[in-house]
Amino acid sequence: MSGARMHDGEVVTDVDLVRRLLGAQFPRWADLPVHPVSSAGTNNAIYRLGDDLVVRLPRIADTVEQVEFEYRWLPRLAAHSPVAVPEPVAQGVPADGYPWPWAVNRWLPGRTAEVADGGGAAVATDLGGFVAALRRADPSGARQGYRSGPLRGRDALVRQWTAAARGLVDADAVLAAWEEALAVPDWDGPPVWTHGDLLPGNLLVDDGRLVGVIDFGAAGVGDPACDALPAWTLFDPPAREMFRAAAGFDDETWARGRGWALTFVSAVTYYRHTNPVMAALGRRAVDAVLTDRL
Repeated sequence: MSGARMHDGEVVTDVDLVRRLLGAQFPRWADLPVHPVSSAGTNNAIYRLGDDLVVRLPRIADTVEQVEFEYRWLPRLAAHSPVAVPEPVAQGVPADGYPWPWAVNRWLPGRTAEVADGGGAAVATDLGGFVAALRRADPSGARQGYRSGPLRGRDALVRQWTAAARGLVDADAVLAAWEEALAVPDWDGPPVWTHGDLLPGNLLVDDGRLVGVIDFGAAGVGDPACDALPAWTLFDPPAREMFRAAAGFDDETWARGRGWALTFVSAVTYYRHTNPVMAALGRRAVDAVLTDRL
């Protein structure tokens, strides 16, 4: 999807642009083959560079700061992760009509998770272990994560997007579930590291195991509830419980996690025509939360 626009103000990229940027800034890689990577990701256009590297170019201005954030923090977080995480190799600068910094990372093996992986006990346990391990990383000096603040900060948007999705989802049930999540006490523990975007497209699997986690652009410290997201965006009920046990979520954190899953009602309409994978994920998250309440 590298060439498709999903957002207002999005910069569209292509292989020729990537080659020009590499030729001018990193000539040692200029002769390597460049191929667009098909992805449902919404923040970055992805290109594989040779066998061992990947180029990531932000699509919109709001995600540009992620380049520097990942370059600074990923080497530190990697030491705490039981699975592979991206290894930053170089940062590019704006040039040749492309307006923002961009990144070159190591390519990680594995395929992105799919709905069929949602019943995998090993994947669920592995991911829960990753979440628990990440929480043990030192939070000193880190920013708040994109989804690690209070749920009420998303209240107006959830109501807006639920209204937009009426007829596609059970809007009244969504709002009732949302009110339940808002009623759960806020996190009162110390801030802990969260990935913040543990969607299937950011999870790499191989032979029934989790082998990598990518895209830390939403990462930061705060309430760990957002890292319960895959319980409803990926896992079926039995695997969901295995994931929860391995991650160590208490009842209140788990309940706030349901609320974070409901925020993906936004994807049902926002990506309906531009990113069907994300739109379907929004439906799956909402349906799973509503079923979980029964």
